[in-house]
Order: sequence, then C-alpha cells, then structure tokens
Amino acid sequence: MESLRRLTAGIAGWPRNVKLFFLANLLYQIGGGMFSVLYNLYIQGIGYGDAMNGRVVSIQSLATACIFIPIGLFGDRLSRKMLLVIGALFSGVVFALRAFAEAEPMLLLLAVCSGVFAAFFQVLAIPFLAENVKKSQRLALFSAYSSLMLAAQVLGSMGGGVLADWLQHTGLPRVESLRFTLFVGGVATLAAFVPMLFIRESRRQSEPPATSPVPAKPGGGENSVPSEAGARTQDAGSSRIIFWFVLAQLPIGLGSGLVVPYLNLYFTNRFGVSLTTMSVLISLGQIMTIVSMLIGPTLSRKVGPVRAVVLFQMLSLPFLLTTGFTNIALVASIAFLFRQALMNAANPIQSAVMVDRIPDSKRSIANSLTQTAFMLGWASMGPVQSYLITTYGNYWGYAITFSITGVLYISASMLYYFKFRDKKTTAKKG
Repeated sequence: MESLRRLTAGIAGWPRNVKLFFLANLLYQIGGGMFSVLYNLYIQGIGYGDAMNGRVVSIQSLATACIFIPIGLFGDRLSRKMLLVIGALFSGVVFALRAFAEAEPMLLLLAVCSGVFAAFFQVLAIPFLAENVKKSQRLALFSAYSSLMLAAQVLGSMGGGVLADWLQHTGLPRVESLRFTLFVGGVATLAAFVPMLFIRESRRQSEPPATSPVPAKPGGGENSVPSEAGARTQDAGSSRIIFWFVLAQLPIGLGSGLVVPYLNLYFTNRFGVSLTTMSVLISLGQIMTIVSMLIGPTLSRKVGPVRAVVLFQMLSLPFLLTTGFTNIALVASIAFLFRQALMNAANPIQSAVMVDRIPDSKRSIANSLTQTAFMLGWASMGPVQSYLITTYGNYWGYAITFSITGVLYISASMLYYFKFRDKKTTAKKG
C-alpha cells in the first residue's frame, strides 16, 4: 500500500507529455492484449496447426529484431514523438487487417508488418519517458509505466476472451467471434496515435551517464571538457556497457521465446480450459506482475537495483519448473501466476539501470540492441518449440521447453549480476 500511495502521489507531478503517453499506451496495449491471447487460437481455428503458429511468431519476432537497430538510430536523431505516432497508427491498421486474413502468404506478410511497427513503441518508450522526467523520478516512472502496460494488457486479454466466448454463446461461429474481437483490438490500437499528437517536444539536453567510463579532468573551466580522444574513449566505454546489457538479455529472449508466446496453447492443450478461463488466468498473471512491479522500487532501495533484478529472476525459477512438470491445472495456474509476477517485476528496474549507465545520445540504440537480442530469441525459438511439442507431446514437450528456459534464465541472471553489480572498493591506507 505504501508503494501504491507513493505511486499515486507521483502521478500528479508528472509532466503533461508523460500523461498523454500513458493514455496512448493504455489504448495500444489493450489492442495488443487481445491479440496476444486470441490470435494463435484464431490461426488454429481457420485450420492451421502448431507449426504455422510457430512460423508466425518467428517471422514477426524476426521482423521486429531486424528493425530495432534502425529505429534506435532514428530515435536518437529524429523526433521520437513522430516515430511513436507512426508506430501506433500503422500497428492499428495492420492489426485490423490481420483479423480478416486467412491465406498463408497474407498471414506471414501481415505478421512481418506487425513486427516492424511494434518495434517503434518497444524501442522508443523508455528513452522518451527518460527525457521527460528528472533522474530521481525514473525508477518510479518506469515501474508505473510497466504496471500500466500490464494493466492495459489485462483489460485487453480478459475482455477479449470474455467477448469472444459471449459472441459464441449468442450463436456466432468460433472463428467469426475471434475475428470480430481481434478487429476491436485493432481499432483500440489505432486510437493510440491520437493522444500522441498532442505531445509537445522540446530540445533535448545531453546528460552524462551515472557511471561514466572516463572521468572528467579536475579543475573546472576548459580543463573539464573532455578531449576528442577522451570522447572516443568514453564512447568505447559506453559501447562495452551496451554490449554486456545485450549479452545478458539474449538468454532471456531465448528462454522466453520457448514459453511465453505459447502459454495460452499450453493451458488449452494440456488442460482443455475454456477461452474465458484461459484469458482470466493470463490476466491474473498480469495483475500479480503489476503488484510485484509496484514493490520493485522498494526492494531496489534496500538491496540495490542489480541484486533486486537477480532476486526476482531467481525466485521465479521454481515456479517455472513446477508449471512445466505438473499435471494438475490448479497447481499449474498458481505456479504460472507467481512465475509471471516475479520474472517480469525485474523489467522496470533493468530499464532504470540501463538509462542511468548510458548517455542520452545512445539510449535509443542501447534499448534497440537489447530488444533485438530479446526478439532474436523469440524468432529463433518458434520452430524449436513447435518441434518439441509435436515430437514429445503435450506433457514432455512442455516439460522440456520449460526446463531449457530455466537453464537460460539462470545463465542470464549470473551474467547480469557479475557484470553490473556494485563493486565495493576499500580506501587505500597511507
């Protein structure tokens, strides 16, 4: 409750740009939530198997990964507002078209387009928010942003599942009910570009990273201005930091790509749950994640942000493995909820660590590179996941994928801790 009171007190003081962006993100994520829960079920409904779902997820993720770096470069040089407007506008149009596509070439083409335009929000949201608030407000703001994003996805996924089930109960065929619901999601996403139009951009001010690779010369005046060689060394230091952020994110993307896009299929295939039950369960997972994200800043202040990230990720592992191996729907549901909350609670803290250690001029490209590493994991794991499920069935197939994900998460957490932990230094005597 203390975390919630601190959050609500901070909202009133946020700039107008941040509030407008949150409204746009609310609409954008509602539409995305509907698609994340229902689209692969729609693909099954029109006659395709698990292999087609794997291809769609992979090609969409690959398209997103390929466009991340160009978007990051443009975001550091052009108007982030303009790029976010373009992303919201065309994401909505593509979502609406995907609700009616049935032919395989069109499914794959629209998946590519959807992946491209989704990258705009994924890359630019954090740098945009970082430049609109003070440094001391960022961790709370990123936690609030991630919580709102998940809350909107809850509205979308829960509302989408309930709406599709209700339409079926009124007599509408299953595919038609899914198609109508997906179209509603596309319209919600399309509406996100409207609040973005009212954002006012100001000239960006350069801000040094919290941990500068090259210290400034003492004394002030012209001596404090880094030389050209010093600037190159500082850029090299920033590049090394970005490299380690990217490398730590890659195993997370690989592990996540084996499990997360197929959680709705996991529950429907292994336990035969209804659309409403499945969407409510996934929505509850998002709600628990919101709660954990709100307490994330408190844990970060107590143990440090890097340790907080590792603690959240490591605590999620027993629940991940329980989900993969249990045959009891209730146990799987509870384990899924805790895994979802703990693993995702680390995301806003990781964002705060990254923007604090990277200068503003490199934040978009840094975020795009880490997102690229993550999405490459999703893109490469789709065929692997579908092969394991079709080869080993709904029990051992999922058990193997969840186990591989656990190993990858452990490696990512260890790498993150040893590269970014605060190293204690002792003063020299003498």
